[in-house]
Amino acid sequence: MTYAAHSDALYQQQLHEKQQRLTQLLAPFQAPEPDVFASAPTHYRMRAEFRIWHEGDDLFYVMFNSETKQRYYVEEFPTGSLLINRLMPRLKALLRADHALKHKLFQVDFLTTLSGEALITLLYHKQLTDAWEPAARELRQALRAEFGEIDIVGRAYKQKIVLEREYVLEQLQVAGRTLEYMQVENSFTQPNAEMNQHMLGWALDVTTDCQGDLLELYCGNGNFSLALAKNFDRVLATEIAKSSVHAAQHNIAVNQIENVQILRMSAEEFTQAMNGVREFNRLKGIDLKGYHCNTILVDPPRAGLDPDTLAMIQEYEQILYISCNPETLSDNLNTLCQTHEIKRCALFDQFPFTHHMESGVWLVRK
Repeated sequence: MTYAAHSDALYQQQLHEKQQRLTQLLAPFQAPEPDVFASAPTHYRMRAEFRIWHEGDDLFYVMFNSETKQRYYVEEFPTGSLLINRLMPRLKALLRADHALKHKLFQVDFLTTLSGEALITLLYHKQLTDAWEPAARELRQALRAEFGEIDIVGRAYKQKIVLEREYVLEQLQVAGRTLEYMQVENSFTQPNAEMNQHMLGWALDVTTDCQGDLLELYCGNGNFSLALAKNFDRVLATEIAKSSVHAAQHNIAVNQIENVQILRMSAEEFTQAMNGVREFNRLKGIDLKGYHCNTILVDPPRAGLDPDTLAMIQEYEQILYISCNPETLSDNLNTLCQTHEIKRCALFDQFPFTHHMESGVWLVRK
């Protein structure tokens, strides 16, 4: 058996184990068999972070074991996108040759796209001097000559220098159409872009026959909002991070989507507003009561939904729950399945060869 065939067999085995795990987790809620979306086993991750280790005048990419603190030198990164792997040796050689760029450099972050763009963030233990920016511009010029649309950001304590852009523009294929997304440096984006396309396609499919408006909590840069807008009269979405709200507004405009409204609020704040507990200046001019949201989409952080938000979403006819943590999903389902039943579910293998499991659950009121 070749190495590639052996690797593929191992991947199929671990994917099957994840499917069994999700099936067992959802069994108490009488869920159907999950739809399973496999990832490419390698080169699936569009972003990566490496610490920089200095030895004399040389430097290396390293990663540390979180438990033992053991240091590992990284020459290649098979889980990272092909572009990250192509950039790594060339960037290291250019950094090594320039004192202004490598001095006190402690971390390099890569953000890449399926459309071939990359943003490189250089992080330092010192303030960036006047010599840094011209050196960084030469670095960018050299990388662009070889790799195309590349940009550089420099960061130090309370300091950020953006040469041109602090974002990349990703293009995703969703149900036969192309959607463009601004993805901002140091903000959350889905790490596995191919899997993200599967997630968006699945979400579109399960909401095909929905009526009325959609409410989305934790919308980020509008990843789901834009894709699902075609299935609803209107989409009302909330997000607390300013950079993500800005990106979402850009994405709405560039994709010419006219039925999506973004509110800069946390899920907890929105719940308070809906329940009349608090009034918010940010909601002036917005008629919340005018929305007829029969469907709600939640994509919460690993901690899951807080009790008040959990109670609030039970008031909706349909719930689309995207989860990055099966334990908190199960805990939340103990409450949600008192009023709703699971009609569809899915496993999205965002991170092959890891225990991490992304899933989707479509619930309809009993």
